[in-house]
Amino acid sequence: MSRGAASTWLRLLAWAAGGSVAAIVAPSAALAAAAAAPAASGAPRYPVKPIRVIVASTPASGPDIVARLVAQHLGERWGESLVVDNRTGAGGNVGAEIAARAPADGYTVLMATASQPIAAALYPKLNYDLLRDFAPVSLVASTPYVLVVNAAQPVASVKELVAVARAKPGQLHYGSGGSGTPTHLSAEIFRSLAKIDLVHVPYKGVTPALTDLVSGQVQLVFSVVPAALPFVRNGRLRALGVSSAKRSPMVPELPPIGESLPGFEVIGWYGLLFPAGTPAPIVGRMSEDVGRLMRTDDLRDRLSALGAEPIGSSAAEFGRVLKAEMTKWAAAVRASGAKVE
Repeated sequence: MSRGAASTWLRLLAWAAGGSVAAIVAPSAALAAAAAAPAASGAPRYPVKPIRVIVASTPASGPDIVARLVAQHLGERWGESLVVDNRTGAGGNVGAEIAARAPADGYTVLMATASQPIAAALYPKLNYDLLRDFAPVSLVASTPYVLVVNAAQPVASVKELVAVARAKPGQLHYGSGGSGTPTHLSAEIFRSLAKIDLVHVPYKGVTPALTDLVSGQVQLVFSVVPAALPFVRNGRLRALGVSSAKRSPMVPELPPIGESLPGFEVIGWYGLLFPAGTPAPIVGRMSEDVGRLMRTDDLRDRLSALGAEPIGSSAAEFGRVLKAEMTKWAAAVRASGAKVE
């Protein structure tokens, strides 16, 4: 892991833990060894058939793009296909439930995001439990969210957007990847801190929300960087800022939204989860190889170009992040007043 990636990862851990990095980063020797241990000698070879990678969002979304890159590179390393299966709906809960109910044999894995911890706080009842029904594999990458508007709008900064929203209460619509997703909650936190009246328009994934933003059907969207960056680069959307507390090395030209709206900070991430009960040697094999991939120049360069910073972590480390994220997002949901629509 590079110094920059380590710094971003520690910021993610600190944000998730409310500032206590040391409590999360120092795993017990036994857990670390179990998470990273390769398959024991004489254990069945793995994999021997294609692996399904469930993505709980639409094609061309951030999780989908990252999942396909990881699938391609792991497939080349292992000599077996990893097939991405997009299962959208209910703020990412449809895909997560399918993954949770899949056989725990190492041939189904979920590309998780902050959508899953958020869902635990937003939905009164889910058909799966994030901590009970999944086995953490690896934290793959992190990314800030980016606030984008249609390039034709006369808005060039967060302050200008807030001013327009205050002058037109209830007239600006924001698109999201669906009720209960990080893009929805990010906008709700933004709305609450800015004390403005915005109308939520949920979509089945952030990609259709961005498409409608380009056509002028909605006025703003919080998006993961990989999904929004192509529209920004071709001049159809204008990026106003990033959700992280500091400038992102992926898009260093964009200021943190928190500079104009004190207290605003949201960090996105991508991670892999197996169904609970997946054999430890298989979890360890994928965790170790994902970590190796995140250190290769090719994958690092491709993810960086998309606005995502590669991480790669042990299973135990990712497990602690998930627990801390559950606590952190529950507090954010309560503070923002966000509701499932």
